[in-house]
Amino acid sequence: MKIYIMRHGQAGMNAKTDEQRPLTEQGIEESVHMARWLAPQLADSLSLAIHSNYLRARQTWQAIAPELPKAQSVEESGDITPYGDPALVASYLTAIAAQHENILMVSHLPLVGYLVQSLCPAAGAPMFATSGLACIEWQDGKGVLLWLEGPHTIR
Repeated sequence: MKIYIMRHGQAGMNAKTDEQRPLTEQGIEESVHMARWLAPQLADSLSLAIHSNYLRARQTWQAIAPELPKAQSVEESGDITPYGDPALVASYLTAIAAQHENILMVSHLPLVGYLVQSLCPAAGAPMFATSGLACIEWQDGKGVLLWLEGPHTIR
């Protein structure tokens, strides 16, 4: 199975709280660009999509969902916010992995980097561009980072 970890698109700074920061137009455009690039790789299958309950992650999911195969299930989670516990999230993904073919998670820095490290220790904790996307091959409880791309690096 594959786990796709995406950082939300570029967000504006004009909000009362961090949770309420909305996407910018560039954030929407770059996220859609990444989704269009990813869609053919999903082989018409997206088992589960999980997005943070912060506005910018929810808006990223709303922008990319029409570009991707329809997710069989969508969850909003308060556990995948910027300072969520990567070990807890990795344990959750490990527990549900056998039930899914492809999982897409839309979250935040620094969690996305630390989550990659938790799932693929050899990869370290990579930096993600806004709208950046990592692909992890998950098999027998072990993860391998296949790629990490951003809107300015995809071909």
